[in-house]
Amino acid sequence: MRAYDIIYRKRMGQELTTDEIRFLVRGYVSGEVTDYQMAAWAMAVCIQGMTPRETADLTMAMAESGDQIDLSGIRGRKVDKHSTGGVGDKVSLVLVPLVAACGAPVAKMSGRGLGHTGGTIDKLESIPGFRVELSPQEFIDQVNRVGCAVAGQSGNLVPADKKLYALRDVTATVDSIPLIASSIMSKKIAGGADAVVLDVKAGAGAFMKDLDQAFRLAEMMVAIGREVGREVAAVVSNMDQPLGYAVGNALEVAEAIETLRGFGPKDLEEICLQLGSQMLRLAGVAPDGESARKMLLRALRAGHGLNKLIEMVEAQGGDPSYIRQPIKLPRAQRVVPVVAPQAGYVQAIDALEVGVAAMLLGAGRETKESAIDLGVGVVLRKMVGDPVEAGEPLAELHVNSEKRLAEARERLVGAYRIGGERLQEPPLVYGLVTSQGTERWA
Repeated sequence: MRAYDIIYRKRMGQELTTDEIRFLVRGYVSGEVTDYQMAAWAMAVCIQGMTPRETADLTMAMAESGDQIDLSGIRGRKVDKHSTGGVGDKVSLVLVPLVAACGAPVAKMSGRGLGHTGGTIDKLESIPGFRVELSPQEFIDQVNRVGCAVAGQSGNLVPADKKLYALRDVTATVDSIPLIASSIMSKKIAGGADAVVLDVKAGAGAFMKDLDQAFRLAEMMVAIGREVGREVAAVVSNMDQPLGYAVGNALEVAEAIETLRGFGPKDLEEICLQLGSQMLRLAGVAPDGESARKMLLRALRAGHGLNKLIEMVEAQGGDPSYIRQPIKLPRAQRVVPVVAPQAGYVQAIDALEVGVAAMLLGAGRETKESAIDLGVGVVLRKMVGDPVEAGEPLAELHVNSEKRLAEARERLVGAYRIGGERLQEPPLVYGLVTSQGTERWA
C-alpha cells in the first residue's frame, strides 16, 4: 500500500478499506507516513466525510496504536462517562461517586485541561495528597474495593490520536465530525470500559456550537460503539451558559460537594441524574432510565454519594477532611464583585467568555506549560432569567493577582446580556441518543 493512493481515494470520495485505514494510522505513528501526507488525508476527510464503518475502523486503529487497559479483573459491568467539555463542568466529581454508590463500578480515566479551566484531574488535585497516578493493578483493585476510581490517562494511551490531534489543530481540520468522534471514542475504548455514556455539549461554551451538529456527533459516537461492540448512550445538553455557579478548580470541587449534600445548583444535579440514569441502565444495575433515576435520587438524599466520594478520596491518598469541610480547599486572596451596569433581566450569559475570564485569572491553561492556580476563578451570582438591579453583583472574581484582573472583569461584564424583558429559561437537556435511536426533546 501507499499513503498517496489512500489519500487520493479519499479525496475522490471513495470508501477506504479496513486495511488501508490501519496502514495509514500505523504508518503515521511509526513515522513512515509523513505529517504532510496525514494532513492531506485529514483535509480529504473534512471535505468527503467517512462512512460509519470507516469511522469505526479509524477508532479501533487509533485505540490499538498504544496501551489498552484490561479491566476484566473488575467485577461487574464497567461504565465510563465522557463530556465533550464546557464551562463549569464539574459533573464527574458528582457523578462518579453517586453512580458507584448505586452499585455500578465506575473506572474513569481523565485528562488535564487545556483552556478555560482544569480537567477533572486538575480539580481533584485541589485535595491535598490525592494521587492521580495509579498503576493498572491499583486502579482495578480500588474499583473492586471502593466501587470507583478516577486516574490520569496512561502516557501511551492512544498515541495516534495525540499525534493526529496536534496535526489537526494547525491544519484547520479539527471540526470534522468523523475525526472528532473517532478521537473521543478511541480513548474510551482503549480505557477498557464495557459501556460509555457521553455528555455532548452544544452552545456558546461548547466545542459544538450548533445543536444539529451536536446531535450528529452524538449519533456517530453511538454508531461507533455499535460497530465495535460497546454499548454507548449520549445525552445532548446545553452549554450556552455555565453549568452551576462556580468556574475554577477548587471552587468547582466545593460546588460538587454541595451537590452531593443535596444543596447544589439544580442544573448540575439534573444533568448528573440524566447521565447517571443512562450509566446505571447500561451497567445493568437498573432496568430502565426511570427506575435508575429513583435509585440515584435515593442515594443522593441519603448522602451515599458523598460518603462514596470520601471513600474514593481516602483510597487515593487524599485528605478526606477537605470533603467534610470544603472551606479548607484552596482559596483566593481576594473576591472582587462584578456589578450590573443596568437594571433588567439576564437574557444570556456567554459561557465561553466566562471561561476565558476564569483562565485569565489562572484557573486554566493558555499553553501546555501554564501552571494552574487552584484557588482562583469565577462565581456567578445571576443566571439567565434572573432579575437584576443596576449596581447589583452579577458575579465574583476570585483572584490572587492583579495582573490580568481588568481584562477578566471586562470579559465577565461582556458575557452578560441584560434586557428589559424576561426571556424563557433555555432547556438544559436537548435529547438522548441510544442504540435504539434519537429522541429530541427540545
